[in-house]
Amino acid sequence: MPAPADPNDPHTRLSELRAALDRMASSLTSGFDDIVAAASDVATDDEHDPEGHTIAWERQQLAGLLDGTRSSLAEIAAAERRLAEGRYGICTVCGQPISAARLDALPATPTCIACAS
Repeated sequence: MPAPADPNDPHTRLSELRAALDRMASSLTSGFDDIVAAASDVATDDEHDPEGHTIAWERQQLAGLLDGTRSSLAEIAAAERRLAEGRYGICTVCGQPISAARLDALPATPTCIACAS
């Protein structure tokens, strides 16, 4: 039986974060697709349809959330590359170590707090 993964291990933390974001992206994509499908059955005149603005707003809200999720997934992929290259936890701007507290709060962060400011 394999040993349980160390929750403080960067590999584990990034992998778990990626998995959670993958689930979120899948859910958001499904919701977006449902809204698009539902809107295809009704009038497409958002300006004069009393529900049009609501449908458009919901669609754009989900699109924005999905974009943010995809951006976070890209940040995690970059952090996983830095980890594989032995550069994880080193600021990409100044080259100094990133504090453990910052990595705990933002596991995919590429910069120390000073360079992020």
